[in-house]
Amino acid sequence: MKNRIGKKLLLPAIAVLTVVLASIVYSHCQIPCGIYDDPARLAMIAENTTTIEKAMKQIEELSAQQKPNMNQIVRWIDVKDKHADDTAEIVSYYFMAQRIKPADKSDAPAYEKYVKQLTLLHEMLIYSMKAKQTTDLANVEKLRGLLTDFQTAYLGK
Repeated sequence: MKNRIGKKLLLPAIAVLTVVLASIVYSHCQIPCGIYDDPARLAMIAENTTTIEKAMKQIEELSAQQKPNMNQIVRWIDVKDKHADDTAEIVSYYFMAQRIKPADKSDAPAYEKYVKQLTLLHEMLIYSMKAKQTTDLANVEKLRGLLTDFQTAYLGK
């Protein structure tokens, strides 16, 4: 009897474990493999920003209805928060932890570039957090502007 229960629980346990591990593997690892796709990460941040904007608009629109659909509002809040978190993860774990390298203070131009990039990334973290806290579209516009500034500072384009 115990053996049959154990076998019945094995498949669901494996499925749960697979889902948990898959979510952990989603992030770019911190092993120096040398496989980076900076433009793809920047595009992901841009897409996240657009999704956050859409979610904010939907939350406002649904909230203004005479009888708001709270289920839909909660779903849009979850979407907004997830994309803000995804942006913060890319900024911190991909760019800040792996791609932006410290520069020697004696090399003034390199050090200035380093500080500028870190400052822009830090501001992006702040505005992705603010996007979670409110539905103020000014936070989205600030995030979008910071992304453009960072792309220029980082890629030189």
